[in-house]
Amino acid sequence: MHNLLDNPTEPVSDASYFDCLDSVMEKSKNLGESMLGITDHAKKGELDQFCGSVKGFSGSVCALTEAAAQAAYLVGISDRASEPGKPGLVDQSQFARANQAIQMACQNLTDPASTQQQVLSAATVVAKHTSALCNVCRVASSKTSNPVAKRHFVQSAKDVANSTANLVKAIKALDSDFGDANRQKCAQAAKPLIDAVEELTTFASSPEFTSVPARISREARKAQEPILSSGKAMIDGACDMVKAAKQLAVSPNDPPTYLLYSNHSKSVSGAIKGLVAAMKESAPGQKECDDAIETMTSSIKDLDQASLAAISQSLAPRDHNTPQGFQEQMINSAKEILDRVEPVRAASKGEAEKLGHLVTSMAGYFEPLADGAVGAASKTINSKRQMAILDQTKTVAESALQFMYAAKEGGGNPKAGHTHGAIDEAADGMKEVVEDLLQTLEDAASSAGVVTNMVDSLSKSIARTDDRMALIANLSFVEYQTEMVRLAKHIARTAQDMVGKAVSNVSELGPLSNNLTHDYNDLSGNAQGAAIASSSPQVGQQIRKAVQELGNLCIDLVQDAGHLQANPTDTYSRKDLADHAKAISEKVSHVLAALQAGSRGTQACINAAHTVSGIIGDLDTTIMFATAGTLNPDGDSDNFADHRENILKTAKALVEDTKTLVAGAASDQEKLAMAAQSAVRTITRLADVVKFGAGSLGSSQPDAQVLLINAVKDVASALSELISCTKNASGKPVQDPTMAGLKDSAKVMVTNVTSLLKTVKTVEDEAARGTRALESTIEAISQELKAYNTTDKTDQKASAEDLIRHTRPITLATAKAVAAGNSCRQEDVIVAANTGRKAVFDLLGVCKAAAQNADTAEVKRRAIQSGRDCAHVYKELLDHVNTIIQKPTHENKQLLATYSKKVANSVTCIVQVAEVIKGTDWVDPDDPTVIAENELLGAANSIEAAAKKLAMLKPRRAAKEADENLNFEEQILEAAKSIAAATAALVKSASVAQKELLAQGKIGGAHLASAFEDEDGQWSQGLISAAKLVAAATHSLCEAANAMVQGQASEEKLISSAKQVASSTAQLLVACKVKADTDSVAMQRLQGAGNAVKRATEALVKAAQQAKDFADEEESLTINKRMVGGMAQIIMAQEEIIRKEKELDAARVRYAKIRKQKYQDKPVEETDALW
Repeated sequence: MHNLLDNPTEPVSDASYFDCLDSVMEKSKNLGESMLGITDHAKKGELDQFCGSVKGFSGSVCALTEAAAQAAYLVGISDRASEPGKPGLVDQSQFARANQAIQMACQNLTDPASTQQQVLSAATVVAKHTSALCNVCRVASSKTSNPVAKRHFVQSAKDVANSTANLVKAIKALDSDFGDANRQKCAQAAKPLIDAVEELTTFASSPEFTSVPARISREARKAQEPILSSGKAMIDGACDMVKAAKQLAVSPNDPPTYLLYSNHSKSVSGAIKGLVAAMKESAPGQKECDDAIETMTSSIKDLDQASLAAISQSLAPRDHNTPQGFQEQMINSAKEILDRVEPVRAASKGEAEKLGHLVTSMAGYFEPLADGAVGAASKTINSKRQMAILDQTKTVAESALQFMYAAKEGGGNPKAGHTHGAIDEAADGMKEVVEDLLQTLEDAASSAGVVTNMVDSLSKSIARTDDRMALIANLSFVEYQTEMVRLAKHIARTAQDMVGKAVSNVSELGPLSNNLTHDYNDLSGNAQGAAIASSSPQVGQQIRKAVQELGNLCIDLVQDAGHLQANPTDTYSRKDLADHAKAISEKVSHVLAALQAGSRGTQACINAAHTVSGIIGDLDTTIMFATAGTLNPDGDSDNFADHRENILKTAKALVEDTKTLVAGAASDQEKLAMAAQSAVRTITRLADVVKFGAGSLGSSQPDAQVLLINAVKDVASALSELISCTKNASGKPVQDPTMAGLKDSAKVMVTNVTSLLKTVKTVEDEAARGTRALESTIEAISQELKAYNTTDKTDQKASAEDLIRHTRPITLATAKAVAAGNSCRQEDVIVAANTGRKAVFDLLGVCKAAAQNADTAEVKRRAIQSGRDCAHVYKELLDHVNTIIQKPTHENKQLLATYSKKVANSVTCIVQVAEVIKGTDWVDPDDPTVIAENELLGAANSIEAAAKKLAMLKPRRAAKEADENLNFEEQILEAAKSIAAATAALVKSASVAQKELLAQGKIGGAHLASAFEDEDGQWSQGLISAAKLVAAATHSLCEAANAMVQGQASEEKLISSAKQVASSTAQLLVACKVKADTDSVAMQRLQGAGNAVKRATEALVKAAQQAKDFADEEESLTINKRMVGGMAQIIMAQEEIIRKEKELDAARVRYAKIRKQKYQDKPVEETDALW
C-alpha cells in the first residue's frame, strides 16, 4: 500500500474529498477497536480471535491508506495550476488477464491428457472471465459518448456471450462422453471464443480508453505533503506494530515486548490524528475562494472609485478601447460568469475537488467586467447612464462576493446541509442580477446596431443542437414539441415585424433582433430535448437539421438589421432583410413539419389549440360589440327561433367530437389528428351560428346577447383545455396522472355544453335568463379559479398600477350584484352576472401578471393569493344573490352587506399588495406633484447649463479700452455667474420643499390626469410655472450679460433681465409658501436661497449701474457758441427727445399687448395660481 502514497496522480476510487474524510474517521474507530482486540486476545492466549483482530487491523490500515491517497489526489488536482487526470474507460489490465486466463483454460479443454475434473475447472474459469468481460462491456457502452465505441462494445459482448454459450454446450457433451470426437468439437467451439476475446482485448487496449495521469503543480504537491507524510507514517507504524504484535502473541507476559507494542501503537494513533488534522486543514477550494473574494472586493473598490469620479464629473475617458468594445467586453465577461454559476453551486454543495478551479475561473472574469464597466461609463456623456452602468456592475460584483462566502462555507461538503440553503439563495440572486445586466447591455448594444454578440450567441445555439444531452425527467416529446411550436411561430412573427420596422422605424430593429436571438436560443435548447425524446433517430435528425437551417437564416437577418441601423437609407440591406424574413417563415414551416413527422396527432392538437384560441379572441370582440349595442341581425326578418335548432344540432355534434377526441388519446396519432381537426371544425361552426343567433336577438337586448356569447365562449375555453390535456395524455398509460386530468377536462366540457343548451332554451325568456346568466357566471368563475390555481406562469404583462386599476370594476360589479339581490329583477341580475364575470376574469389575469414583478417569493404568493381570495368571496356573493332570487327573504337580503364587505376587504388586500409590488421608487407620471418636482429639477438643470455657459464667457478685449471699463465688465460677469448659481440652488430648494409638503400630506398625489382640476393640481401648476419663469429669466440674464460684454447690448437690458430674475424668484417663493410650514428646515433653506438670489441680483444691478454712470461721466459734450450752430444743436436735441418718447410709448404698448396675449386664454383660477 505504500506505493499509493508515493505519487498520487490517479484516482484510487470514486469517493469525494469529504467521503474520504468520513472514511478516515470511521476506519480510525475500527482500527482502534482492532488494536484493543490484539492486546486483549494476546494476553488471554486466544489466537483465533487474535488473528481476526490483526486481519481487521490490516483491513482498516489499507482502507485508511486508500482514503489518504484519494484525498491527496483530490487536493492536488484542485489547485488552479494542476490538471485533473482522466480515468480510463475500462481497466485494460483486466482485459489482458481475462484473455490470458481464457486461453489457458481452452488449452486445458483441448488437451487429451486433461481429466474430467480439469475440464470442469477450465469451464468454470471460462464462465467467470467471460461474464466479467460482458459486464465491463455493458458499463463501458453506457459511459462512452462515442456512438462507434458504444456499438463496438455491445457487439463484442454479444460475440463473447454467444461463443461462450456454444462452448458450454460442447463442454457438457464432453463431460457426458470423454471421446475424441467430443474433444474435437470442444476445440472447434473454443476457437471462436478465443478470437472474440482477443479482438475485444485489442479494441479495449486502444489509447482512447487509456487513463491519463493528473499533472500536479509544485504548489499542489506542497499541499499534498501533510496528508502523504501522515499516511506514510501510519503505514510504517502499522508495520512495526504488527511485528510487535507477533512477538506479543508468543510472549504475552513479556514487559519489554508489550512496551514495544505500546510504543508502536501510539505512533500509529498519532499518525492517524495527524492525517485527520491534515485533511481538515487541506480541504480543497478554500484558498481559491479566499483569492476570489479578494479579487471581487478589489473590483468593487475600483467601481466605487469610478462612481465617485463620475459624480464629481472627473471620470477620465479611457482610450484603449471603443464604447462598443467596452460593451462587448462586458457582455462576454457577464456571459462567462453566468455560465459558471450553476457549476460553482454544484461544486460548493458536493464536489470539493472542482470548487477551486471553478471559483478561480469565475473570479478571472470580474476584472475585465469591471474594467469594461468603467471604460463604458467613461465614454458615456449622460451622467445618469454612467451611474447606471457602474451601479449595476457593482451589484453583480457584490452578489458574487456573497456567493463566494456561501460557497466557501459549504466547501463542497454534501453533508453540510445547513449551508446549502444559503448557497442556493446566493446563486439564484447572482443569476438574477447577471441576467439583468446582460439584458441591459444587450438592449443597449442592439439599439446601437451592434450585432456581434447576437451573431455569436446564435452560432453557439446552432452548434448546441448537435450536442447530446440527458433527457430531463418528466419531459416528453409533446412538451418539447409544444414549446418549439410556440417559439418557432414567435420567431416568424418577429421576422415579419422587422420587415415593417425596416421601413417605418429602423431604431426598433435592434430590440427585435435581440428578441429573435433569445427565442432561437430557447428553440435550440428544446430541439435538443425533442431530438432525443423523438420516436426515431431519423425524426430527431430532421428536427436538428431544420432548426440549424433556421438559425443560419436568423444570423443573416440579424446582420441585415445591423447594416440597416448603421445606414438607414441602404435599399440593398432593406431588400436582403425582407428576403431573409420571408425565408425564415419558410424554414419555420419546415421546423413545424419536422415536429409533425415526430407526432402528427399531437401537432394537430397544438394547431387546434391555436385555432380555438383565435375563436375565443373573436368571441371577445363580439362581446364588445354586443355590450356597445352595435350587434345587429343580418336581416329585418331574422329572429332567434331560426337559429335555435342549428345551435342545438351543432352543440350535440361537438359532444360527439369530444368523445372521439378523448378516445383519440389512447389510439394512434392518425386518429388523434382526425379527432382534433373535426373538433375544431365543429367549434368554429358553433361559434358562427351562436353569433348569428345573438345578432338575431337585436341590439336592444345587449345583456341577452352577451349571455349567449359567453356561453359559447365557455365551451370554446373548455375545448381548448381538453385539447391540451388530450395532447399531454397521448400515448400514456391509463394510470398516468395526465389521464385523470383528461377525464376532468372532459367533464368540464360536457358541463359547459349543457350550460350552453340551457342558455339557448332560456335566452328569450325574460323571467329566467337572469338566473341562467347568474348560474353560468358562478360556474365560469369556479372553472377560472381552478385554472388559476394550476400554475403561476403567464405570458400577460401588467404593472402594480394595472392591478389597482382593475379593482375598480370589481367594486362596481359588487355594487351591481348587491343592487340585483335587493331588487331581484331579472334585468339587474343579468347585468350583474355579465359585469361580474368580466371583472373577475380580468382581475385574475392581471393579478397573476402583476405578481411576476414582485421582488420576493412571499410578495408574489401574497399577490396571487389576494386575487384568489377576491374571486372566491365575489363568487360567494353571487351564490347568495342566487339564493335570494330563489328565496327573497329579508334575512337573506340583510346578509348582502356582509358579503359585500368581504369583497371590499379582499380588494383592500389587493391594493396593499400592489403597493408593496410597486415599491417606493415608483411614481405616477400624471401626479401633479411629481410633474412639479420634475419641472423643478428640469429648471435647475437648465440654470446649471446656463451658468456653465456663462462661466466660459470672457470680457471683450479692445486695444483702446480703459482699464476701469474692463473691471466693470468683469464685475458684471461675476455677478451674473453668482445669480445663475443662486437660482440653481433656489430651484433645488423648492424641489426639496415640495417633497416635504408631499410627505407631510399637505398636498396629495393624484392618480388621474384630471388631477390638475383640484386645489393641489392648481398649486402644482403654479409652482411649475414659477420654476419655468426662474429658468427663463436666468437664461435671458446670461444672454444679456454675454451681449453686453461683447458690446452688442446696453446696460439697461442687463438691468431689466436681473430685475426679472428677482421678480420670478419672488413668485417662486410665494408659490412654495402657500402651503408650507414656515419653521421647517426645507422652507428655511428655500428662504435662504431666495435671499441669495436677491443679493446677487442687487449686486449685478449695482455693477451695471456703475458701468452706466461711468459711461455717462466719460461722455463729453461740446457746446457750439455760434447762433446758427447753437440753434441746430437745440433742434437736434429736441428731435432726439421726441423720438425717444415715441419709442418709449411704442415699447409700453408692445409690453401691454404681450401681457394681455399671455393671459387672455387662461382661466381666472389658473392665472391666480401663477401669482
